[in-house]
Amino acid sequence: MDIQALAAEIPMEGEYSLEGIDFISSGKQFLAFILAQEQYAVDILCVEEIRSWENPTKIPNAPTYVKGVINMRGIIVPIIDLRLKFGIGDANYSETTVVIVLTVENEDKARTIGFVVDAVSDVLNSEDDEVKNSPDFGGCVPHKYIDGLINVGDNVVTLLNVQALQAIEAH
Repeated sequence: MDIQALAAEIPMEGEYSLEGIDFISSGKQFLAFILAQEQYAVDILCVEEIRSWENPTKIPNAPTYVKGVINMRGIIVPIIDLRLKFGIGDANYSETTVVIVLTVENEDKARTIGFVVDAVSDVLNSEDDEVKNSPDFGGCVPHKYIDGLINVGDNVVTLLNVQALQAIEAH
């Protein structure tokens, strides 16, 4: 095999195209999930991993929505059940129940928290102009946790504010 012939086949910068690849967009991507028959989504750049449900280690005197903590590769991760945090029914854990582990980096540190949801449903691509402001009409999810709404087909997906979700209120 002639090395010069192989080198000639390597494309130079600007000589190749990415035709047919439609996943690259100028907008944002969100991880969509189901919670009490409704669809919600979070910024996919904050998603550290998606884990199957496992019973966490309980924390004494924690709020009822804090299910406990898990050890994730040496990091202690609090686990919060979003159903209980939002007050939208009892927590029912099944084979589709997962924990979405989110990491948010603030000025000098990162905070990692896991959120229990009923199931992960999709990855959504959205341009900035497709995100609509959410009306403040007193739904089951407090307005401070909502970043906006996206129409996906016939459904409306609620975008959640990851930084607001990570606040654990005093009880």
